[in-house]
Amino acid sequence: MVSCRDMIRAIRACKTAAEERAVVRKECAAIRAAVSENDQDYRHRNLAKLMFIHMLGYPTHFGQMECLKLIASSGFPEKRIGYLGLMLLLDERQEVLMLVTNSLKQDLNHSNQYIVGLALCALGNICSAEMARDLAPEVERLLQNSNPNIRKKAALCSIRIIRKVPDLAENFMKPAGAFLGEKHHGVLITGVQLCMDLCKASSEALEYLRKHTKDLVRVLKNVITSGYTPEYDISGITDPFLQIRVLRLLRILGQGDADASDVMSDILAQVATSTESNKNAGNAILYECVETIMSIEATGGLRVLAINILGRFLSNRDNNIRYVALNMLMKAITVDGQAVQRHRTTILECVKDSDASIRKRALELLFLLVNDSNVKPLTKELIEYLEVCDPEFKGDLSAKICSIVEKFSPDKLWYIDQMLKVLSEAGNFVKDEVWHALIVVISNATDLQGYTVRSLYKAFQTSSNQETLVRVAVWCIGEYGDLLVNNIGELDGEEPLTVTESDAVDVLEAALKRPSFDITTRAMALVALLKLSSRFPPCSKRIKDIIIQQKGSLVLELQQRSIEFSSVIHKHENIKSTLVERMPVLDEAAFVGKRAVSSAATLSSEKSNRKSSSGIPLNLPNGVSKPAAAPLVDLLDLSSDNAPTPSASTGDFLHDLLGVDLMQNSPIQGMSQPTTTGTDVLLDLLSIGTPPVQNNSSPKLPSSPQVKILPQLSPLGVASPKLSNTSGSVKATIQDTKPTSNAPPVIDLLGDLGSNSSMAEENVPEYPSIVGFQSSSLKIMFSFSKQPGQPQVTHVQATFTNLSSNEYTHFIFQAAVPKFVMLRLDPASGNVLPANGGSITQHLTLDNKQHRQKALAMRIRVAYKVDNQDMLEQGQVNNFPPGL
Repeated sequence: MVSCRDMIRAIRACKTAAEERAVVRKECAAIRAAVSENDQDYRHRNLAKLMFIHMLGYPTHFGQMECLKLIASSGFPEKRIGYLGLMLLLDERQEVLMLVTNSLKQDLNHSNQYIVGLALCALGNICSAEMARDLAPEVERLLQNSNPNIRKKAALCSIRIIRKVPDLAENFMKPAGAFLGEKHHGVLITGVQLCMDLCKASSEALEYLRKHTKDLVRVLKNVITSGYTPEYDISGITDPFLQIRVLRLLRILGQGDADASDVMSDILAQVATSTESNKNAGNAILYECVETIMSIEATGGLRVLAINILGRFLSNRDNNIRYVALNMLMKAITVDGQAVQRHRTTILECVKDSDASIRKRALELLFLLVNDSNVKPLTKELIEYLEVCDPEFKGDLSAKICSIVEKFSPDKLWYIDQMLKVLSEAGNFVKDEVWHALIVVISNATDLQGYTVRSLYKAFQTSSNQETLVRVAVWCIGEYGDLLVNNIGELDGEEPLTVTESDAVDVLEAALKRPSFDITTRAMALVALLKLSSRFPPCSKRIKDIIIQQKGSLVLELQQRSIEFSSVIHKHENIKSTLVERMPVLDEAAFVGKRAVSSAATLSSEKSNRKSSSGIPLNLPNGVSKPAAAPLVDLLDLSSDNAPTPSASTGDFLHDLLGVDLMQNSPIQGMSQPTTTGTDVLLDLLSIGTPPVQNNSSPKLPSSPQVKILPQLSPLGVASPKLSNTSGSVKATIQDTKPTSNAPPVIDLLGDLGSNSSMAEENVPEYPSIVGFQSSSLKIMFSFSKQPGQPQVTHVQATFTNLSSNEYTHFIFQAAVPKFVMLRLDPASGNVLPANGGSITQHLTLDNKQHRQKALAMRIRVAYKVDNQDMLEQGQVNNFPPGL
């Protein structure tokens, strides 16, 4: 039989994996033969070979019993190999490990200290919970052994026992406390670690060890004041490993205890001031000292000292030291924010660091430091850096700046100025909700609208490549173009600006004809041109020509708008001025509330919405996703039987506001994709979700209060009040064009102006409500409804009723449907279900692609908390009414 060294040499000489496997198979066969023959002379050699084979990844389970036989031997060399094999070849999950418990117990009581050390080492590595309970008394006895080497190994083994069986912690409290007075370095450092684990495992042990706080302080003081000891010295720092462990234990003992914190305050201050910070070992001690100070009940002066140390860390050239300092400052800001504020300048410099992780962490910390008193200088610094920072960082930086400006703006003028600066520098990196909020603010700031539109006009001249800025500029010029041309609302100190009507149209034409802009921006430009055609009569001819040019556009959305707007201009000049009146003031508070609700709903139902119908739009050849095509209807064809209905909102309120009903896919590079939330924010925000008036008679001009020519508001973004009864001079051209039967109506960009006659009532069947799920604690009712012309789409109102006497919190409803069904879950009316019959509701939309071929089915799951305990109920709904 070859020796272990020869086997290793043969394996390393193999040139292919196949050769290696052949050598290993040969050796394993020889070892099996030796095992079956019970060869005692070569047992330890065979086990040494098995350990090497095990490290190569080959199975060695057949040699486990050989480990036990060697452990049971009387000689130290055999026991050493046996214990080494035990720790390598077995773990605590092996059932065969139970057979070694008796051998371990005998070796723990052996007279040879080296054999006792082997048993403690093995027990500390592979001890299971059962072995811990059986052998804990032996280990506890060895903690008081006179040999320091055995006491050290026993302390390490005790840590393993406590982690496996925390109930045994009280047995080790007194021996662990005695370890804190040890003079032997190895015993002391393991004793400190044992005390840390005891404090984490048992509150009784924590209270007991707090009495030894003075012993720990004495240990730390001796380490600091002792002279140079080459055995434990690292780069001139005396015993940094022991210092760090003592500081961590002091942190645990002082947390939440004022008396213990007071005892250790002086020594912590001494460590913080006397430790060198120009060496890595010293920085490690200082970091642990700072974390201890911030965790205990320290005085204000001690915390200021700790934060000043972190401030010095920020000036270090080592990126790792700066990063951990930023992390610690984020925790410290909740304890002493004023002390952290003193290092604001240094933190701001870290925002400009070349390391991406440091930049991001510093930006998060700086965001926490902003308050009403420093928001202006900090915002100025960040915007100046936004001009020169790397493109990959502009997204995060602009998002933080916008959040700061929105949260701490002292007045609307400053808010508008800062937002325009951000849009001018990083408009392409700004999210949609940011410029939506800006437009809401502009709408409410009546006295600043003239100043804003002039600022946007000037910004457009220098930053026309920032598409988000262009969108806001286009919207404002369309709404407040007359203020721009006539210099209305000039502020004190504002530079004079001369803009002609032709100049304003030039901006819109440039935005419309720029091919790099997406469909949303160009469609907004068309809407703004329609508005200016009424407000700028001298330019109306030019605007007509620009709009007509888009009739040949390859983009269906622009082509359709051009045709409809041309119809308004040519056929209905008499009501155009009323049609394109300025937008009413938007409800800012309602918008903020809806935005918060929408964000929360998006987070909670992100997974559910991935497979919703809105996520899979219909792709048309030109890249614009829309409903199935229908013939264009004259926008003022009041004789149509099917009035165009507003399209489903995409959750992006400004898209509805401007009549831009674009889905997610677009062929144009850089197009922003709105997120579908299933909530028509604008209709709810402006309370315009009422259905059109039903009128079965022939359409007439307004002569009575019951007949309406114009809706209250239109998606074009125009306030259209009801026409007075005395306006009998208003005429309208009436055509008899009707859409094709059964085809969905074309998107009405002007808010139901295409028809004011009633929609033909279709016979929509009614479906009975069902009990979808019921348990002893919860009942779910489903009620159903359908819209005319959409038999495959079912709207479900789910009502959740609490049948118990406990309140349900964090209520979440989830549903799964077959692949042929598209599911959309709207946000629930709340996430708290009151006790004793309390209820909440949630709306679902089911789109059955195989309507009348396959029946609906649904699996549901409801999660909630009762007294902070997670509960889960689930089931399957198979009793849907036929025909859904």
